[in-house]
Amino acid sequence: MITESIKIFVPGRLCLFGEHSDWAGLHRKINANIVPGMAIVASIEQGIYAEVKRSDRFIIHNESEELRDIWFDFDSTIQTKELRNIAVSNSYFSYVAGVASYIKDHYNVSGLKITIKKMTLPIKKGLSSSAAICVLVTRAFNLLYQLNLNTIGEMNIAFKGERRTKSRCGRLDHACAFGGSPVCIHFDGDKIKVERLVSKEPLYLVFANLNAEKDTIRILSDLNKCYPFATNEKEKNVHEALGTKNQEIVGLAIGYIKNGDVVSLGQLMTKAQKLFDVMIAPASPEQLSAPKLHQFLNDKIVQSLSYGGKGVGSQGDGTIQFLAKNIVSQKQLIVYLQQEGLIPYPLTIKPKHLPY
Repeated sequence: MITESIKIFVPGRLCLFGEHSDWAGLHRKINANIVPGMAIVASIEQGIYAEVKRSDRFIIHNESEELRDIWFDFDSTIQTKELRNIAVSNSYFSYVAGVASYIKDHYNVSGLKITIKKMTLPIKKGLSSSAAICVLVTRAFNLLYQLNLNTIGEMNIAFKGERRTKSRCGRLDHACAFGGSPVCIHFDGDKIKVERLVSKEPLYLVFANLNAEKDTIRILSDLNKCYPFATNEKEKNVHEALGTKNQEIVGLAIGYIKNGDVVSLGQLMTKAQKLFDVMIAPASPEQLSAPKLHQFLNDKIVQSLSYGGKGVGSQGDGTIQFLAKNIVSQKQLIVYLQQEGLIPYPLTIKPKHLPY
């Protein structure tokens, strides 16, 4: 077992297509007529930087300026009962406690101390901030106690740990465990299959924090009411949108990425958003009407600089993404969004092959 401290970085993730189809696919365990989920995910440069080491307790210590006014230090025993109680509470640390309790239940480990050195990942903006900390905890236990988990194993434990909280997340968020090139993930009940994607042409993406409010837990709660069996037209629409129509869109996106058809890929983002607005948003209208999101999707200057755009993650007024026309448009779009009071970030997906 490793006794010295080690450094870990876990990035956030950007869902290009297929949001919500991950947890929808989970319901195939009960209703076999539900279509498996599919999503395309890319890691981003922003994330959590931490230093971890073994301990007799479970400790989260913050040294990052970014979290100074948000996080306080957390200190718990490594006993499952205490961790489970924290996991089901409204504590900000419920997620990490859920993961730690799951690992303690299944592996012979002691505790650990996580020191957050830097946090560049926006919180509660659809970029998997909660999943990133869950993956971080999992990876810390994995490396320090040599649990021999591969990336999918880390992703699975991070997911199962987060499900011990009040969150009803799907498995998509924990794809931040992969990093590297974009991946397409297939969700069929408890089973997942991961396919790495290589773009023939560079993809000049811009995503931006809308600086507005959203309630992810409420969105997931509202949409989960449509499952596992649809009982009315609104619920049937959600099933169809996250099922057959989502598979059609993701299938097209895979082809456009592999063939370098950037124009069609951007237009597909706009098509996917319109589908979401018509067939899914009515199930959670208070959260998914997203006026600020649509303000910028319909902005003429934004449209002139991009091939298309859509919401991110659970959607709502959290984060928005666009596929810029080229590197110059990417820079211009970032400047414009900054002038409009948003917090934009570039993400360039380069056309290179990465080993599986």
